[in-house]
Amino acid sequence: MIAMHDFAGRVALVTGGAGAIGQAITAALRERGAQVIAADRSGSPARPGGDAVEPLDVTDRGAVTALVHRIEQERGRLDILVNAAGVVSFGTAAELDEAEWNRVLDVNLKGSFLACQAVIGPMRRRHYGRIVNLGSVVGKNGGNARPWLDPAEQQLAGNVAYGVSKAGVHVMTAFLARELAASGITVNAVAPGPIATGMTASFPAALRAAIPAGRMGTVADVSRAVLFLAADEAGFVSGEILDVNGAMWCD
Repeated sequence: MIAMHDFAGRVALVTGGAGAIGQAITAALRERGAQVIAADRSGSPARPGGDAVEPLDVTDRGAVTALVHRIEQERGRLDILVNAAGVVSFGTAAELDEAEWNRVLDVNLKGSFLACQAVIGPMRRRHYGRIVNLGSVVGKNGGNARPWLDPAEQQLAGNVAYGVSKAGVHVMTAFLARELAASGITVNAVAPGPIATGMTASFPAALRAAIPAGRMGTVADVSRAVLFLAADEAGFVSGEILDVNGAMWCD
């Protein structure tokens, strides 16, 4: 698709840029001409053939605002935000403690909101912006685990805090899409199903077999969806939660 191939002159910020999905999104945008600033909690020095990953705690409003300001000052603009920063946890609702609930909601929902909030000003000034949030199928389907069939699945593939955080990202996406549409800013989300990364290494085989497409997703499946929503040509697409789940959930 033409919409997926030309980001020349665009400046993008990808949070969670050191993770498997964040790296794939960063690479895909760079390959198509974008200047990309990848940011992640730990950061990393520049590697041969690559750029450094900026250290960023997305739950720290001051740090997020400072990074966005610096990008605008150094690059002259900020056109695209991809919120790929996120954490996952597993277990049952009965066992979930408050600290873990707060940790997951802080990063996945609060962190995404703070990054969105920080870019509104720069994007409004240019009357242009693309915001793409990372949601999840478990923000829609009540979780992949089927504890009534196999209680072990809940421990390996489910956590209510993660699902709630991603459902919140979906709702936030819809609210911001309506609020920012008149400013030339689109706000969308990609809702992946199970993606084959290190984080899903323990995903139960029975749940893999239940995916109609016959496989888990790849980071490239996610990055291609992000590229579409971040493209100039997607300017009339806003408020969309784009499912990338191999037909395991359709709405």
